[in-house]
Amino acid sequence: MKFLDLLRMSSTSLLKRKVRTILTVLGVTIGVASIVVMVSLGLGLNKSSLEEMESYGSLTAITVYEPGSYYDPSMDGSADSQEEKRLDDALVESIRQLPHVEMVSPMLNMSILARCGIYEGNLYIQAMSAEAFEAMKIPVGEGHYPDGKDGKLEFFYGNMALQSFYVASTGSYPYYERNELPDIDLMEDPIFYIFDMDAYYQSRYKSSGDGSGTTVAPPRRYMIDTAGIVAGGEEEWNSFSYNVYCEIESLKTELKRIFKNKAIPGQPTTQGGKPYKEIYYNQIYVDVDSIENVAEVQNAINSMGYQASSNAEWVEATQAQYRNVQLVLGGIGAVSLLVAAIGITNTMMMSIYERTKEIGIMKVLGCDLRNIQMLFLLEAAYIGLIGGAVGLGFSYGISALINRVVQSMGNAMTLSYIPPWLALLSLAFAILVGMISGFFPSLRAMRLSPLAAIRSE
Repeated sequence: MKFLDLLRMSSTSLLKRKVRTILTVLGVTIGVASIVVMVSLGLGLNKSSLEEMESYGSLTAITVYEPGSYYDPSMDGSADSQEEKRLDDALVESIRQLPHVEMVSPMLNMSILARCGIYEGNLYIQAMSAEAFEAMKIPVGEGHYPDGKDGKLEFFYGNMALQSFYVASTGSYPYYERNELPDIDLMEDPIFYIFDMDAYYQSRYKSSGDGSGTTVAPPRRYMIDTAGIVAGGEEEWNSFSYNVYCEIESLKTELKRIFKNKAIPGQPTTQGGKPYKEIYYNQIYVDVDSIENVAEVQNAINSMGYQASSNAEWVEATQAQYRNVQLVLGGIGAVSLLVAAIGITNTMMMSIYERTKEIGIMKVLGCDLRNIQMLFLLEAAYIGLIGGAVGLGFSYGISALINRVVQSMGNAMTLSYIPPWLALLSLAFAILVGMISGFFPSLRAMRLSPLAAIRSE
């Protein structure tokens, strides 16, 4: 008997008993839908969690700090030995040579004062390499990334940086007091910047209040162009919203020109108070080729005597937690599928009892015993396939409904997520459950005595 004949006979047999077939398929549908929806809730929570973590920084990123920058019980060594370790260009090159490292960028941070018309603003500058802008996936709303070409310094504003500006004469913040942004066009208006904050405050406060009668000349102001602005409205927060960014080599060149032989704010000095020739960095940003290799690179950096942090530990702990949630939810849904499996077994047993004589005739005519077994296995597989397909369709509908309800409540998270692999796996699992449920009934059909089967009524 050909396989196509077995398929035709099994489908015809199911259609002859429509009510029983529909009820059995319904059981499988409920079971598959229960498992898929339950597992999708765990996957949705995990997906939303990863997306939230990515909003705080790349999952393949490592940030390197000087020893002692924060408490880390895994770090050893005295404070004296830790102070000697600086973040410099030599370390950047050493990290770049590590396996799995795709990009390394030094990062230099400092505070400056911006002046535009009647407004002033205290800004936090974060300088990095041009490649780091792409690696960190900073969204561009207007303009472009600063590239530092020809050594020109340009600023790239966070979309909420304007909130830091206040009226210079009164010290009032328009945004925080009246919920209004200052009337400043970051891309068009001329903005002047003061880098020497110590000299600025000395010129503004000390000379007028220390009674010495001496005056301190105000520091020079510099006009710097704006390269672009981070994407997002004034209320659309992301991890890049409040800072101002620039290309690091152009900033270093500008700082050396401005301060010359003076100490740059935030930079270490010798015991005599003199600045070092080299500019040291606040952090080093490292981008790894895969999240699976983050721990290896992080451990290598720690072994150099520096402190390295990443989201890898957080991701691992969170994923382990959600895997447990998926197992629990999947187990709850599996109960429904177990009941459906019992229903398939019952349906197949009843089918064998009703078709005992038909089985006997097939055996007398010389039908292969394996073909008889395969006939009933295919019937059970058909039930699993149809029930799985319908259940999968219901799962997508329920998943969409859950997400719509959650979003209507003001939450943008994806609570239920059905990836393609889950859909295919659930369909294959439904067929497998059907065939397993039909195995013992098919075995009984294969072992029936031909003479006893023909005599039965």
